Amino acid sequence: MTVAELTRPKTKAQRLWTYDEMVAELPETSQPTELWNGAIVKSPALHPNHQRIVGRFYKSLDQFVGKRGLGEVLVSPVDVVLTQKRVVQPDVLFISKARLGIVKNYVDGAPDLAMEVISETSWQRDRIEKKALYEQCGLPEYWIIDPDSETIEVFALTKGVYQLHSRAVGAQSAKSKLLAGFSLAFKDLLG
Repeated sequence: MTVAELTRPKTKAQRLWTYDEMVAELPETSQPTELWNGAIVKSPALHPNHQRIVGRFYKSLDQFVGKRGLGEVLVSPVDVVLTQKRVVQPDVLFISKARLGIVKNYVDGAPDLAMEVISETSWQRDRIEKKALYEQCGLPEYWIIDPDSETIEVFALTKGVYQLHSRAVGAQSAKSKLLAGFSLAFKDLLG
């Protein structure tokens, strides 16, 4: 070994966590925190516009679901435990009445619908990584809202693969496949 190698500071190996370890050892937080292959991923606080869109989507979906007694709608941060090493916090999620047993102190498994609002720092994660993860876990419907392009995309699981079910821009309405009759336009999320 060279002198440089001997005197170089040692880097610690990143600790890999399970969900049970994370809950037992870390304090509760409202900061977005997910677990990716055992690595804790924290995101900065969300921008007000992001939260406005999330809040308006939640309100619309919750009213639709509530009037029909279809199940429960939750808003982030809520841990969705897909595996002990894969935990996500979708911006909004829906669990059907028949599957409400998965709601504990966390959501134990994939919900029926998840929605993510893309931000500058989450594009890759929401559009590619989470979409692939949700597809693998059998999430029936995934909504992606992009404030920059004012688009809403709805992906429906068909034979284990996501297919674009609906895409809307601006005043056009995107439609749910899972929840017949539920539709929403980006302009409705602006208030």
